[in-house]
This record gives sequence, C-alpha cells and structure tokens, in this order.
Amino acid sequence: MSVQTVRNFFATKHKEIPILTFEDTSTVAKAAESIGVTPGEIAKSLLLQVKDDFIMVLMSGDKRLDNRKFKDRFKAKPKMPEVEQVLKITGHPVGGVCPFGLKEEIPVYLDQSLRAYAKVYPAAGAPNAAVGLKVEELEALVATDWVDVAQ
Repeated sequence: MSVQTVRNFFATKHKEIPILTFEDTSTVAKAAESIGVTPGEIAKSLLLQVKDDFIMVLMSGDKRLDNRKFKDRFKAKPKMPEVEQVLKITGHPVGGVCPFGLKEEIPVYLDQSLRAYAKVYPAAGAPNAAVGLKVEELEALVATDWVDVAQ
C-alpha cells in the first residue's frame, strides 16, 4: 500500500520515476549495498518531533543529526517519535519512510550534506524499495527548505 502511495504521489506530479525493489533496503548499509552506491548517496529520511509539530529531514546516509545545529535552526530539541507515530504521520513503515505521499502534510527539509551528490536514493514507502533522483529533482518534488543540521 505504501509503495502505491509513492507511485500515486509521482503520478500527481506528472513524473515517471521507477521504484527500485530489492531484498532489503531498510538500513543505510543494506540500501547502499543493494543499490551499488556509497552510504552517502542514500538519502535517509528522519521524522522528528519539534515541540508539538513534526518535520522530516533528509540527509546523506553517512551523516548523523547534530543536535546543537538542529536546536539552533529550529529553536527546539529534536525528538524521535515512536514507531506507531511514524506510520501514523507518514503512512510509511520504518525502513521505508520517505517524503513522498505523506499521510499528513509536514515540512520536508533537505540537509546540505545531500549537495555533495548528483543523485541520491531515498526510500520509497517500503523496507525494500527506493528511488534514484537527482538532488534538484528531490528538491523540486518535496523540499520546504535547505538546512545544515548534519554532523
């Protein structure tokens, strides 16, 4: 169902973007190995709670969230939601969380770390699905803004 939601999202944007399926792309390491790219080229999607709101940050798979930078940018400490909240907010299971076809409308931020790559691979709604997009395409499809919150 979640992968179909991603397909539907692309259709509403008039984009024909193939969804790649593999054995398991639920972690950055597994995704990079399956796709044949570096971990940095995996665009990991982080759903974060900021006070009473949720946001999504996509960053290079080889980076970690820098809590100080995040707090400086968003004026609050990031909180990781429970697994049930992730599914409720995004409509996607953990391991397949992506910014496409979100169940609830939330801001999506792209971290500067993604700019190091011409093409990145975010998940596509399931722990075994991903899409390959030029960073500019990803920005045009989902980005609210760019941030610098990675270590």
